[in-house]
Amino acid sequence: MTPADQSTEARKICALAPIIPVLVVKEVAHAAPLARALVAGGLPALEVTLRTPAALEAIRAMADVPGGVVGAGTLLTPADVKAAKAAGARFGVSPGLTETLVKACQDEGLPLLPGCVTASEVMRAMEWGYSTLKFFPAESSGGAAAVKALGGPLPQVGFCPTGGVSLKNARDYLSLPNVLCAGGSWVAPEAKMIAGDWAGIETLAAEASALPR
Repeated sequence: MTPADQSTEARKICALAPIIPVLVVKEVAHAAPLARALVAGGLPALEVTLRTPAALEAIRAMADVPGGVVGAGTLLTPADVKAAKAAGARFGVSPGLTETLVKACQDEGLPLLPGCVTASEVMRAMEWGYSTLKFFPAESSGGAAAVKALGGPLPQVGFCPTGGVSLKNARDYLSLPNVLCAGGSWVAPEAKMIAGDWAGIETLAAEASALPR
């Protein structure tokens, strides 16, 4: 799968809903009910970050939830890519972009949403064939104003801003023509997962899925 093909698939995933939940799952038992709640609330694309020992098993559990499109976040190495694909991830997300990661995703046939924040990084990603990118870390790198500025010279690139995005500022990003969707963790608070408040998470998801773009 070439980077151009990866970007085409990533753009389809970004089109599924205005928000991609960025999930830190610490308990495998939380994975399936969490996915069901988010999908029921209108957020089918789910990014499970590889930041906990439970992450890969969580991806396996979520992959079986009807209507969900589960991906793996925080891909840093070729080993991460292989493990994510083997666990059932249908897309990957990385904080940055390296040549070894590009090759690994090509070899594994895993669509990648790579992170970029500067014009030079975006141009390098474009040279490799990527046109659908994660803007990360969004808020600390200039926020919506920075994403808007990149749209002037680089209008062919679509972004998924992630990092500091919340219900309060999501509209600022989603209103931009070069923003496809945004990534956020507020829809799955740890306290609600621990409490098993899946109805509460579904409500948060429904609120996020109704955001205009």
